[in-house]
Amino acid sequence: MTATPALRPIRWFCMLSLLVTAALPPVLAASEHPGQAALVSEVVRDTGKDPQQLNALLDGAQRQQDILDAINRPAEGKPWKDYRPIFLNDKRIGDGIAFYRQHRALLEQIGRKYGVAPQYIVAIIGVETNYGANTGRYRVLDALVTLGLYYPPRATFFREQLKQLLELPENHLAGPLDSLTGSYAGAQGWGQFMPTSIRDFAVDADGDGRIDLKDSLPDIFASVANYFVKHGWVSGGPVAARAQPDAAATPITVNDATPQWPLEQLEAWGYAPLQSLDPGQPCSLQTLEGPNGPEYWFTFQNFYVITRYNRSPLYAMAVDQLAKAIIAGVDQPETMR
Repeated sequence: MTATPALRPIRWFCMLSLLVTAALPPVLAASEHPGQAALVSEVVRDTGKDPQQLNALLDGAQRQQDILDAINRPAEGKPWKDYRPIFLNDKRIGDGIAFYRQHRALLEQIGRKYGVAPQYIVAIIGVETNYGANTGRYRVLDALVTLGLYYPPRATFFREQLKQLLELPENHLAGPLDSLTGSYAGAQGWGQFMPTSIRDFAVDADGDGRIDLKDSLPDIFASVANYFVKHGWVSGGPVAARAQPDAAATPITVNDATPQWPLEQLEAWGYAPLQSLDPGQPCSLQTLEGPNGPEYWFTFQNFYVITRYNRSPLYAMAVDQLAKAIIAGVDQPETMR
C-alpha cells in the first residue's frame, strides 16, 4: 500500500527533523566560542606555549549543562540549620577522627612547621572531599571552559582560572591537563584548589619536584596549611565562640567576616561571651539561622582566614565545628573509645 498524499508532507518533515537533529552536536566545542582566540593569544604571550597545542586542548573541551545547573544550586544557599548536618554528623566526624589517627605523625609535623592546628587541615579535607573520597567527577578543563566562556555571571573569575590552568607548569599538576578531574567549579585534589591557588599556595612538601594534590599526602596537607598561613592564620588563635545577646542588644549587620571591633565593643553593645576571651581581641559577629532560632557567634581572624577558602560563613563555621569535634575524639582517653 502506498502512502496517501496527505501523509507524505508529514513523513518528509519527520525525516528532515531527524537529519537536522543528528547534525547538531550534543555539546558545544570551546572553539565555537569567540573568546577562545583571545584567550589563547594571552596564554601564548605570557608563556610562549604552542598555540596549536592550546587550541587542540580547548577544542577537546565541552560545554556541560549540568555544570551550569550545579553552580546555580550551591549548598551554601541553605540556612545553617540545614547546612550544618551535611558536615557535622557522626560519620563525617568519626571518619575525621580515624583519618587524623591514621596520618597523625605527618599531620602534626606539618602542623608544627606551619603553625596550623592539624585538625583544621583535616576538617578542610573532610568538608571539601570527605577525606579524599570524593574529589569530583568533572574534567577540570570542561568545568573551566563551561564557566569561563559560557557563564556570564562569573565569567571574569572562571576565565582567569581557565587561563591560569593553561599556564601552569606541568610539574604543578597531578597529571596531563586534559585528564584532570575535579569539582563542577574546576577545583582539584583533596583540598580542592583552584588553578590560581595552585600557583600561589600549593607546596611540593615531599620534595619530588612535583606538586601533586591528588596522590601526595605531604603536598596535600602542606598546601592547605600554607594557604591558611599566607592568608593570615594566627597560630593558636581562636576561630569562633558563641555569643549571647541581651534583650537590648544593638542589631549588627556585617558584610563579610573581617574582624572589625574589639570584643569589648560587642560586649558593650549587648553581646556576652559564653567563655573566657581576650576583651581586646578583634572580632566580628555572625548571626546564623539555627534549629532553635538565631545563633550569635563572635568570629576572629582565623574564621576570616577560613572564609578565604570559601567565602560563606556557613562553610567556615562547619570547618571550625568539625575540627573541634575531630580533635575532641582524637584526644579522648583510650578507655572511653
